[in-house]
Parts: sequence; structure tokens; C-alpha cells
Amino acid sequence: MSDLVKKETSQAVDLAALAPEEQKRAVAIAAQINVNDSQALIQYGVGAQSKISGFADNMLTQLRAKDSGYVGDVLTSLVLKIKEVDAGSLTGKGGVLGGLLGNLAGAFKRFIARYEKLSVQIEKIIDNLDAARMTLLKDITLLDGLYEKNLEYLKELDIYIAAGQLKLAELREKALPELKAKAEASRDPMDAQRLQDFNQFLDRFDKKLYDLKLTRMVSIQTAPQVRLIQSGDQLLVEKIQSSILNTIPLWKNQIIIAISLFRQKKALDLQKEVTKTTNELLTKNSEMLKQGTIEVAKESERGIVEIETLQKVNTDLISTIEETLRIQGEGRVKRQQAESELARMEGELKARLMTIKGQ
Repeated sequence: MSDLVKKETSQAVDLAALAPEEQKRAVAIAAQINVNDSQALIQYGVGAQSKISGFADNMLTQLRAKDSGYVGDVLTSLVLKIKEVDAGSLTGKGGVLGGLLGNLAGAFKRFIARYEKLSVQIEKIIDNLDAARMTLLKDITLLDGLYEKNLEYLKELDIYIAAGQLKLAELREKALPELKAKAEASRDPMDAQRLQDFNQFLDRFDKKLYDLKLTRMVSIQTAPQVRLIQSGDQLLVEKIQSSILNTIPLWKNQIIIAISLFRQKKALDLQKEVTKTTNELLTKNSEMLKQGTIEVAKESERGIVEIETLQKVNTDLISTIEETLRIQGEGRVKRQQAESELARMEGELKARLMTIKGQ
């Protein structure tokens, strides 16, 4: 067996590179190949070939079906909901805070009511994102198993290819010369026919091995396809976790800050009204009270955070999420381009293999 093993090193599957147990199995399979059984030749390696073919079809279906569209839609909905809560509505630019306490209270109630309503919707969006995250995590684990299963199928196919190569080399080096010599020395036409039949068998067997090698290439190319799906799932999981753990809490914090600043402004305006009433009642001390009130008001104003700053923070937050969506869209386009490139490479490889066969 050692001489034949050495001759196999130039073939598609190196028998010497297989594990000892796999080599023994390949040799056993080769020994069972019957040159006189046409049906056995047709069925040779079909089991492993069918497994890989079905597995590859399943993976390609998943690769085409995998799309971040659903998660992208949920994130887009999240951006729109955040935009609906306009922290700028608490400013006086639209006449909401016109100085009257009734208007102040009305603006605050409307803002809180809008926030509470949208908060419920946003929580539902977060639930959907979390459910999508769990599904993707399960898919990643499943794909690990599928990746290992593909390697298992590939190894089984390698054994059949190695066994076929071993048997083909043996038949060409031993049986064929014997039949040829017998046909040349004999006057029996059947000896020539047996030689012709044997050559036909060798040709069909060689084509069968070629088909198995093509299937082997499909299995090899399936491995990066599985990893591409996993990579896309992992990126989506990271984006979802970033939204749940960072973006949403940050947005809620900004709403809390807006409400706190609103209450602070309301308290300051109330203080101004009290000061005005006090000035009218305490006429004897009006000058001193006026001076003190102005100083207090100036000092209080210096410590208030401008609402424009809050608006800019909110705008930057929204811009960050939108940029995330844009990058996600680009990633989807790149995956589609990668799929097309994989298909082109497969076609190019098959064409090249056919050229080599023709030579």
C-alpha cells in the first residue's frame, strides 16, 4: 500500500495526509470496488455527495435570506420615536413659556404625557430588539454546529475520493497492462472487448471522481459562507446591544435632564412673581428689596444650563443612530457584493477545472 499512497500525493486528496484510521477506511473502500459492477460505480460516493449538496443548498438559502432589514426597520422606528419627544418644546421660543404659570404648567403636562406615551412604544421596540438579539445568538450557535457538520461531510468525501484515486491508480498500473498484454497476445476477440470494456470503466470511474472533487469544492466554499452568515449575525447583535445598553439609557437621561431644567425654570419664574408681589406690598423697603431681588435673580440665572445645549446633545444623539443605520446599510450592500463575488469565483473555478479536464 505504501507505494500507492506515495503516488496519491499529487491528487486532489492526499491519502498520506489523512489520519491513520481514515487511511485504513479508504483502503478498505478501494478494495471493495468491483470493476464488473456498473451499479456500484454509479452509486459510489453518492451518500457523501448528497449530504454536501443538500447542506450547501441550505447554507446558500440562509445566506440569501439573512438580511438586517428587520433590525434596521426597528432601529429606524426607534429614531423616529426619539425625535417625537422634542426637548425644545420646553423652551420659550414657541410661546409655551411666555411667563404665565398656567402656560408653564400646561407645557410641562403636555411634554410628560407625550413622553409617557412614547416611552411605552419605545419599550416595545426594545423588547423586539432583545428578541431579535436572542434569535441571532441562537443562530450563531447553530451555525457553529453546521460548520462542524460540513467539515464532517467533507472528511467523509475525502475518504471516498482518496479510495477512488487509490483504486484507479492500482487498476491502471496493474490490471490494465495485464489485460492489454493478454489482448495483444491472444487471437480471441473477446479479450480485445474485455480490454475495451475495462478502458471504458476507467474513464467512467475517472469522471465519477471528478464529480466528487467538484462536490468537494462546494463543501470547501461552504465553510466561508457559514462564517459570513455568522459575521453578519454577530455585527447585528453588537448593534442591538449598543442600542439597548447605551443609546436608550442615554436618551432617557437627557429627558430627565430636560424635565429637571424645566422645573428649575418654573421655580425661578415663580420666585420672580413672589418678588414682584413683595415689592408692591413693602413700599417702604422697595429700593433695598429691588436691589436684593435683582442680585438674586442675576446670581440664579448664572447657574442655569441653556436649553440649546440640551437640544444639540439630543441632535447629536439622533445623528449617531442615523449614522449607525447608514453603516449597517453599507454593510448589507457589501455582503450582497460578497455573495456575487463568491458566485463568480465558484463559476470561474468550475470553468478552470473543466479546462484542466479537457487538457
